[in-house]
Amino acid sequence: MNTLDLVKKKVGKPYYDLEFVLLALKEVLIENGEESIAKEIPLINNIEYQDLSHFTSKHVQLYSIIFQLIHTVEINAAVQERRADEDVNLGSVNGLWASQFSKIKKLGFSEEEIIGQLKNVTLSPVLTAHPTEAKRTTVLEHHRDLYLNLVRKENSMFSKTEQENLRTSIKLTLFKLWKTGEIFLEKPDLDSELRNILYYFLNVFPEIIPIMDRRMVQSWEYAGFNKQTILERGIYPKIRFGDWVGGDRDGHPLVTAEFTEHTLSLLRLNAFIIIRRKLMIVLKDLSFSLDLESSFQPMKERIESMAEELGERGKSAIERNRNEAFRQLINLMVVKLPLEVARGHATSVREWEGSYVKPDELLNDLKLLKEGLKNFGAGNFANESITDVIRTVSTFGFHLAELDIRQNSAFHDAAISELMNIAGLEGDKYPEMSEDERLNFINGEFELRRPFTLANCKLGEKSSKVIGVYRVVQKHISKFGHEPFGYFIVSMTRSLSDLLGVYLLQREAGLTKDTEEGIISLVPVVPLLETIEDLQNGPEILDKFLSHPVTKRTLKYHQEVRKQEIPVQLVMVGYSDSNKDGGIIASQYNLLKAQRELAKIGRKHGVDVQYFHGKGGSISRGAGPTHYFIEALAKNSLGNGIRITEQGETIERKYANKVNAAYNLELLAATSLLKKMTDQKNEGERLNEDREFLLKWMADKSFETYRKLLEAKDFIPFFRQVTPIDAIENSKIGSRPSRRTGSNSLSDLRAIPWVFSWTQNRFNITSWYGVGTTLEELKKNELDSYELLSKLMKNDPFVRYLFTNIDTSLAATEESIMNMYAELVEDPEVRERFMGMIFEELELTRSHMDKILERDIQDRRTQHYYSNILRGSIMNVLHEKQIDLLKKYRSEGDQNGTLLELLMTINALAGGLGNTG
Repeated sequence: MNTLDLVKKKVGKPYYDLEFVLLALKEVLIENGEESIAKEIPLINNIEYQDLSHFTSKHVQLYSIIFQLIHTVEINAAVQERRADEDVNLGSVNGLWASQFSKIKKLGFSEEEIIGQLKNVTLSPVLTAHPTEAKRTTVLEHHRDLYLNLVRKENSMFSKTEQENLRTSIKLTLFKLWKTGEIFLEKPDLDSELRNILYYFLNVFPEIIPIMDRRMVQSWEYAGFNKQTILERGIYPKIRFGDWVGGDRDGHPLVTAEFTEHTLSLLRLNAFIIIRRKLMIVLKDLSFSLDLESSFQPMKERIESMAEELGERGKSAIERNRNEAFRQLINLMVVKLPLEVARGHATSVREWEGSYVKPDELLNDLKLLKEGLKNFGAGNFANESITDVIRTVSTFGFHLAELDIRQNSAFHDAAISELMNIAGLEGDKYPEMSEDERLNFINGEFELRRPFTLANCKLGEKSSKVIGVYRVVQKHISKFGHEPFGYFIVSMTRSLSDLLGVYLLQREAGLTKDTEEGIISLVPVVPLLETIEDLQNGPEILDKFLSHPVTKRTLKYHQEVRKQEIPVQLVMVGYSDSNKDGGIIASQYNLLKAQRELAKIGRKHGVDVQYFHGKGGSISRGAGPTHYFIEALAKNSLGNGIRITEQGETIERKYANKVNAAYNLELLAATSLLKKMTDQKNEGERLNEDREFLLKWMADKSFETYRKLLEAKDFIPFFRQVTPIDAIENSKIGSRPSRRTGSNSLSDLRAIPWVFSWTQNRFNITSWYGVGTTLEELKKNELDSYELLSKLMKNDPFVRYLFTNIDTSLAATEESIMNMYAELVEDPEVRERFMGMIFEELELTRSHMDKILERDIQDRRTQHYYSNILRGSIMNVLHEKQIDLLKKYRSEGDQNGTLLELLMTINALAGGLGNTG
């Protein structure tokens, strides 16, 4: 029995779909003169390569496509399985509204108590362009088309002719995939990255929010509550999307002030496009006959007022639909949008006399329209269609997504130093000052309330870049308000002065405001705690920051501007660098502990500390099932909101198709509510000291073991030879450099290529190394704690999340492949020493994981296990090819396109493994 037949037998549907698609691909290739490669499609042909010279770049391209096809059929099968389960029992899918409402009800909460918490839940997915998306945007579009056709294939009502036409469409998409290059031949520019995320903001998210809202109402009723309570009061979780493309300049020299301004303009334009699109749909549907004179009096007065202030444009708008008062009001709303429209399409933002300035103006008109419809007797239409538009405007505003500005603390130091020199203040001393000296200087500057430089003064290299973008932000805020911006995020926050220094830089660009009490900041400043040491020091830094008078005034100001119940301070926590720094157990424990302690600091100051989770797409960078992740957060650390990065290939995998996108957003919303209410129910529970001792013991021991590997003599040469890091550093999969400053050190290397390289060679040490020794020592020295760990695996969300992720990573770790890459290490002594350490740790880890989890992964996670078998069966030849090319590249350089071939293997393996970094 071949591998595909085995997996079809064990798992079923997705792999029958895969066979269907592979056979269609074979037909496409034969029909287009590619018979030889058609005969070499794996899984449906018996093939074996004795000589890698016959395995060409064309084969790599073929395998890369096949891995994407596997992903597509698996996603489709998961969607269909959820649908079938919900047909039987709406609450059967863990993590979704129906399931979570039922759990909350069982906790004893009343309908009003749930609503009180629901209306405060705020979700903020933030799209970033880290270099983890290995596929071109064009290729992503083709895969989306293929997915939609596979969904249509599920329709049992189609005739044989229709099914054949559908198969033809699938073959056409497969042909386009075959003829389109899979990887970036040139590094993508920022504009292409911006266009990619705009696709989701423009075409996906506006469509899935109403899907999620409708499912919430259905689930509310399913749980036994009154759905009219939700519909009449409009109680839904708040959603605020964020964007880093055009604002994240940490080690990214291409993100200039000009590009930030360009980004803000595009975001604003597309926000109006979304709103106009929604209004035009309602305009088409709202055909109710109603004379203006007979309409709801407040609505009639507003229509007449709008028509008058818009002059000829207003007159034209109300004359278009006489005797249809509702359409007249919508026509006026459309005219008031500050848009230039050509041939029915919005082309640019243009402010008109009487056009909307703030989204609240449009929201008030929409609420009036909703009230008018209810008065007319069309309450159901109002609750469905008008609520959708209101949700769109409330979510996207006139800015589409909040743009964050991120920069490294060392870059800020250099900028302040330059500004001080211009002002004659011995700025060269600033980077070398002690923390007390810095604070004395900064606090003294706050009293002076004046900038360092005069207008039009020539700035230095670093200060001009910082102040340039700050001035763009100031200009935008002065014209459009605070809504277009999220936060100023300080990477590598190591001290209080790293945060207060940003206030000084803001002062220079007019981003502070004088009050009688002193200055306040117009954009909140956020620490980013990345390394384990930073996470441990974070509570002390935050305590001092929240105690500072400028911060106190700033938080109070933003509480009023953003209409918050209590002041809110965001703290960003980094999953990537903490993992790179100390391994998976130490990283996860210190993240857990830091969030718990930071929340306490917030309560001490009467501030709601909310977290911005800087997660990536791999286990090592905080990935894992969304509902498991949220349930595993420290108690009382969620606050009223959750902000989370969606990076690289994660965006495509979670949001490329709308049904799956709605599922992932619902997981985030529903589980956030459950977590918040569960923590509230367990408010008085004391910290379990035995559990805390266990977690800390494991974190400390695993950190020690992991660091012993990284700090061992010759580790850097071993790493650079046993992984394809040199090829990854030259890849074309993102505009950002792989190093922050360009120095050739492990500390300067970004966490993404670090993880990416260990994933490609199937070592995956970033997500399991240190676990085996830790568990072995725990069993020897702390047997009671070892036995407690087995119990916690069954009922502790954090322990379950952590060890499920380790288990997933181990399943993708393959010893035979690791040995193949080890042959790349030139020094036999170095090779044997490090491989001995790694294999010994791997054996220990596998042995203890089997004991703790009690069942084999084949039984625990059948789908995952057999998917890995299927992928693994066709990855070996790619690994062999990559190793062959690495040898050639390292000995001969990039002759005859060797690097391009290498990059194709990297891309194909990333598809097979399901992630990059």
